[in-house]
Amino acid sequence: MAHLGGHLARGLVDLTDDLGALDGPGWWAVVVTFEGGVHCARFSDVRGAPNPGGPWRGPARDCWHSSLDEGAYLAAVATVRERIAAGEVYQANVCRVLRAPLPDPRRADMAGLAALLAAGNPAPYGGFVRFPGIQVATASPELYLRRRGEVVESGPIKGTGRTVADLREKDRAENVMIVDLVRNDLGRVCGTGTVEVPDLLAVEQHPGLVHLVSTVRGRLGVDTSWPELFAATFPPGSVTGAPKSSAMKLIGELEPVPRGPYCGAVGWVSEGRGELAVGIRSFWREADELCFGTGAGITWGSDAAAEWAETELKADRLLGVAAGSWEAGPP
Repeated sequence: MAHLGGHLARGLVDLTDDLGALDGPGWWAVVVTFEGGVHCARFSDVRGAPNPGGPWRGPARDCWHSSLDEGAYLAAVATVRERIAAGEVYQANVCRVLRAPLPDPRRADMAGLAALLAAGNPAPYGGFVRFPGIQVATASPELYLRRRGEVVESGPIKGTGRTVADLREKDRAENVMIVDLVRNDLGRVCGTGTVEVPDLLAVEQHPGLVHLVSTVRGRLGVDTSWPELFAATFPPGSVTGAPKSSAMKLIGELEPVPRGPYCGAVGWVSEGRGELAVGIRSFWREADELCFGTGAGITWGSDAAAEWAETELKADRLLGVAAGSWEAGPP
């Protein structure tokens, strides 16, 4: 089952790790992990409908453990600044993965968690997927790719604060840097001169915080495939850094565990159309554990303590929501 973009999908008919299947018929739910693991599921019964919900009992706030504690995170920020000074990168995201045991795995339906997130932390790309091999509930605010035929759009987020007054010049410079990266990525598969930035540094209000968001749009070449589009743009530039290849290498050195669905892509594709979010503000289940990722973009202008505080801010509300309980009523 999946609930994405207002579509409720039931009746699983196909599972594949081949992105090429997205160029064929049918409605697909898609999760691609940050490391490139592909999960695509095609459903036969897809209709506009609300999330049916389900039982949910989540971990208490004090049960979470981080892959990087505060000291390790501050040290990672210092390393990124050293690499910037050496000219290896201009910016790199440093992220950490939080894990907590599920108190009652039998009452841990991702549909129920997604319903709690929709009520307590509404987001433009919220929803869930639940099929063999992957379970994700997301409250993502960030557009990775929206495709309507040959027109493709991305909405990178860079810059986070509790209020507009908290946004720094560093945030604005970082956003512009990542916009340039996304423009370059889309330029690899879009027609010459078609890539534009209709919105730059727009302020978006979200529950408990604000973001700086830009929009990058282009027109794809004729018959551009989904694998080609992913190859040009994945992982999303906003959660890697610039230059992307150097930032990815540095991320591999600094982060002790895989990110999984966090910072990957979550969404749907159907008949030449699709909407994929960046897998941030997202929970996923591994066996009887719940996982969540949080991070921040590091530049030369970063203050390590402030970046740690940003990762805490991004996680705070959502961990509180997940600690609640939910029981769906009759369908």
